[in-house]
Amino acid sequence: MILFFGDPESKVFALETNDELDNFSIEKLNWVLNAPLLNKQTIENSFIGPKSTMISPWSTNAVEIINNMGILSVVRIEEFLCIKANQTFDVMIQDKYKDLNQDIFKSYKAPDKQTLIHDINEYNDNEGLALDQNEVDYLNNLSKKLNRKLTDSEVYGFSQVNSEHCRHKIFNGRFIIDNNEKEKSLFELIKLTSKKNKNSIVSAYSDNVAFIKGPKISQFYPQKADTSSYYTKKDIDSIISIKAETHNFPTTVEPYNGAATGSGGEIRDRLAGGIGSIPLIGTAVYMTPYSRLNKENLWENGFKARKWKYQTPSEILIKASNGASDFGNCFGQPLICGSLFTFEHSGDDQYLGYDKVIMLAGGVGFGEAKQSHKKIPQDGNLIVMLGGDNYRIGMGGASVSSTNTGNYDNSIELNAVQRSNPEMQKRVANTIRALFESKENPILSIHDHGAGGHLNCFSELVESTGGEIYIDALPLGDPSLSYKEIIGNESQERIGIIIKESDYKIVEKIAKRERTPIYIVGKVTNDKKFRVLDRGKKIESIDLDLKSLFGDTPKKIISDNTISNNFQKIKYDNNNLESYIKSVLKIESVACKDWLTNKVDRCVTGRIAQQQTVGKIQLPLSNCGVVALDYDNFHGVATSIGHSPISGLIDPKKGSINSIAEALTNIIWAPLEDGLKSVSLSANWMWPSGKNGEDSRLYNAVESCSDFAIELGINIPTGKDSLSMVQKYDDTNEVKSPGTVIISASAHCSDIRKVVTPNLKGSEGFIYYINLSNDNYKLGGSSFGQINNKIGNDAPTIKDTNNFKKTFNLIQNLIKEDKILSGHDISSGGLITSLFEMCFTDNSVGMDIDLTTLKEEDIVKILFSENSGIIFQSKSKLNQFFDKEEISFHEIGKVVNSDYLNIKNYDNTYSFNISKYRDIWFSTSYHFDKIQTKNKLARKRFENYKNQPLEFVFPKRFTGKILKNNNKINAAIIREKGSNSEREMAYMMSLSGFNVKDVHMTDIISGRENLEDIKLLVAVGGFSNSDVLGSAKGWAGSFIYNKKAKQTLNNFFNRDVSMSLGVCNGCQLFIELGLINNNHDKKPKMAHNDSGKFECIFTSVKIQESSSIMMKGMEGSNIGVWAAHGEGKFIFPYDESKYLIPAKYSYNEYPANPNGSNYNAAMLTSDDGKHLVMMPHLERSIYPHNWAHYPKNRKDEISPWIIAFDNAYNWLKNK
Repeated sequence: MILFFGDPESKVFALETNDELDNFSIEKLNWVLNAPLLNKQTIENSFIGPKSTMISPWSTNAVEIINNMGILSVVRIEEFLCIKANQTFDVMIQDKYKDLNQDIFKSYKAPDKQTLIHDINEYNDNEGLALDQNEVDYLNNLSKKLNRKLTDSEVYGFSQVNSEHCRHKIFNGRFIIDNNEKEKSLFELIKLTSKKNKNSIVSAYSDNVAFIKGPKISQFYPQKADTSSYYTKKDIDSIISIKAETHNFPTTVEPYNGAATGSGGEIRDRLAGGIGSIPLIGTAVYMTPYSRLNKENLWENGFKARKWKYQTPSEILIKASNGASDFGNCFGQPLICGSLFTFEHSGDDQYLGYDKVIMLAGGVGFGEAKQSHKKIPQDGNLIVMLGGDNYRIGMGGASVSSTNTGNYDNSIELNAVQRSNPEMQKRVANTIRALFESKENPILSIHDHGAGGHLNCFSELVESTGGEIYIDALPLGDPSLSYKEIIGNESQERIGIIIKESDYKIVEKIAKRERTPIYIVGKVTNDKKFRVLDRGKKIESIDLDLKSLFGDTPKKIISDNTISNNFQKIKYDNNNLESYIKSVLKIESVACKDWLTNKVDRCVTGRIAQQQTVGKIQLPLSNCGVVALDYDNFHGVATSIGHSPISGLIDPKKGSINSIAEALTNIIWAPLEDGLKSVSLSANWMWPSGKNGEDSRLYNAVESCSDFAIELGINIPTGKDSLSMVQKYDDTNEVKSPGTVIISASAHCSDIRKVVTPNLKGSEGFIYYINLSNDNYKLGGSSFGQINNKIGNDAPTIKDTNNFKKTFNLIQNLIKEDKILSGHDISSGGLITSLFEMCFTDNSVGMDIDLTTLKEEDIVKILFSENSGIIFQSKSKLNQFFDKEEISFHEIGKVVNSDYLNIKNYDNTYSFNISKYRDIWFSTSYHFDKIQTKNKLARKRFENYKNQPLEFVFPKRFTGKILKNNNKINAAIIREKGSNSEREMAYMMSLSGFNVKDVHMTDIISGRENLEDIKLLVAVGGFSNSDVLGSAKGWAGSFIYNKKAKQTLNNFFNRDVSMSLGVCNGCQLFIELGLINNNHDKKPKMAHNDSGKFECIFTSVKIQESSSIMMKGMEGSNIGVWAAHGEGKFIFPYDESKYLIPAKYSYNEYPANPNGSNYNAAMLTSDDGKHLVMMPHLERSIYPHNWAHYPKNRKDEISPWIIAFDNAYNWLKNK
């Protein structure tokens, strides 16, 4: 039966239940849904909602919330929004309903559980399996050999595990170019870099990730994983994981879920490295056609807008970045580095553009050296699945991703798109983390669920041994699934592991504590066979030798001829310099990326040392991302991005070299343990393979990439390829994506406190420029060419590799010796962009620049060419250091106290108002923000961003020192599934002398934990239940409707000697429970941010007079702090005089106040001052290096926020 709650004129919840509900259950639902029951069988109106056949992740979380409240019969609940006629909606994931009735969740699809395939060729075409003729022949021969017809699961399974996406047949293939066979495959060329320059590689091309050697670090973790316990520390020998994935096809078809599951898949790869490892931070790259949001951008008219097959470019950019951002936000992985590139070109006899888009998700993490390699499973070991149910989604993603988009009808392509559930993946990750941190990790082998679903995961887990999978043990979210659909769907939040049978009980106990679904789904057999069977019905859907499943088809042969691109020369007029600058500053690859960074969490983990934004005026300008490996030391990991696809169109060899150079000139600003030798690269290749001349270009590009890396002395131990980068349209036209390599550079950072940022420091110092290309200034392949609708006929490259290496390592030494104040690479937009960006973060800092020594009279070439290079600021002259190493350099100017960038070249002078050009640069971000931000706040952001500089006043009593308190006081952090801030909070509390206990809601509900020994209770941030049904609503329901939990919480708050703190999601919890103003009839509420979206900002708050114990002695200070939330607006029903507000945002308007809270409130405290809630994250602002801007003249060990916990410790100690 289906029950309806809500308002038929706005929003209705449709709830499917197996039994009738009693009145008490209805009351619970009224509370949690904040909506009345509608006593109707049918709701008459027009609605949009999720497709009937696709249970949304929102529903999965909502059902679990309701089940946890004691209503066990609910199986599905969905939101339906009332719409007006002709209102648009996302047809990829939603349907329009003319009414809501008892059949809205009915599935009319009831396929046979199993089908025998009589015509493999026909089945291949109908199902979009992308098998080539050799593979079809192979399967026909296999069928004859077995003397039976193959099942649909077997043919489908073969297509997935042997797809181009999974088996990289082109990269492993034989290349014949211009009738000459190449000596090495593409894969061999890339692997050669690791053979020649092993450096610190621990594992490469043998696992889900690559590992490089890391330092000894301090691991901070709870002593026990199966129950509540206190945090402790141990030293481990670390390894650093690096990986980058692309999710191009799914993002093209359904951008939000495509990019979200791309991010999730890359996280799972880093979870599944070795026998388990820990993801730390993420990166993202988006490449699409031009957005066409600003009609003034005339270059966007050079290629007529297509009849877009799925979504417009601007829709893709907004939705894809929302998907990747939301996944990281909910999971708790900060996204701290990335890139955006738009391009299309019509002319020169080609249609080029990223119509089949690129979405790259990358990142770094860490593991333990002794856990770096998987173990060989033994006969009888258990195959265990962690994670969620199976649905009819993500079918055939591996094979469809291996073909040009548009080859199949929309139903096949949409059916291959996955479903994002980061909160479930977080639970799985917490279970893996607990096993990883155990004294002896019970995991023998581990594999993520990605392309190919269970088929790929389980077959690769038992690839060396054999195994059987019990299809009847796999959990069904949709009971109508066929065997093929059960074994092949790509519900993405799952991990497969192999453990000993004797270890299952402890693994199960840990999983249940984390609310992670766990299933024994098979066992290792050691017979070299792969069997999938329904034990109850005694049906085998797959029964093949492993060698038959993985195939033995002939190595792919790729034949091509070299075709040279002859693009037109770029023509220009130096008199139009100002117009050129304005246009270049507005193109997406150059323009401000604030619209991307303001909605993604860049601070979670409390380990972030460098994310995108820098300076007093927080702008996304950073060269690289840097994350700490632990909380006690200053070792970390640096990562950066590089790509140069348009120079690659001119010459694929130059494209590869420039891509590596860009990644290196970005990562150069972090001090690396062994300089350039510390760097390892990931190379992700996106190419329109199979098109005339493109495979020749691909080979040249890969060969050049390999050669350049070897010459530099570095390696490429990981990467991925996506070689079907063509978008087909219904009118038979097709658009090729430019052959593209995206380079992700990663390295061990020796001191995260010394990262150099681009923003100028102070109003004095010398400006230096180094042309690392050693090439003439060339405009081919540049942003300048794009605004003139030209590609160009010559692009720069790196002429002297040894000079590049030597310069890189000298800059590294100067950074480590604190001789460089600021620095920036030269890439998209050229020298003029880099000069402007160094000035943008301060309203009164400029430069006087003289470029005459560069000996190039053409100012356009100097300012807009994208020759690899760097600019940096120093306090003192550095000439002698470069002279000693015989490195060519140019001292080109000085920093001045001005709002102007003044440039001289020979007798020509130019003066540019920095504020004016900053607004032009920011305007592109404004156009994107208008789409994604509600209540006209995009305009408010554009008006205010430069008028809300960070200005700090530190507490008078603050010493900057960490106090040592040896007499420990017991405290606890409390978390729920979806919490993601517990580690940084527990660590910060421990610095003030607290002995911190890790408490999960399951500990309290079960009665294992009663908080009787706890003096300070902290509810932490995150996305409990993915914020479904409202922030912390589900978490609060677990307290309100569970007797033991309710009693435990009441007992704690009724004690005389107790204190509490709720931060972000924890603040929402305590507000929802009414714990702060419990004597008020009307309680405060938390609401969505006025912007209608997640906001992340490094802002500042002014500490007010109040009763708050934790804020004592901080009154009058103005302190920087991270804020990251979607529902952070305090709603107060009474006048301000009724509330004690310890802190307000320093500026009353958006974006410094990111949520629009009543009375500008950032915090709220109880009348007695013992209980405090806040939306900003003090625990992510622990150290000076965690702040996005910290005064350079201070040398503090710790930030002022430590005073809050010092105060709590001292108050409790004296009671």
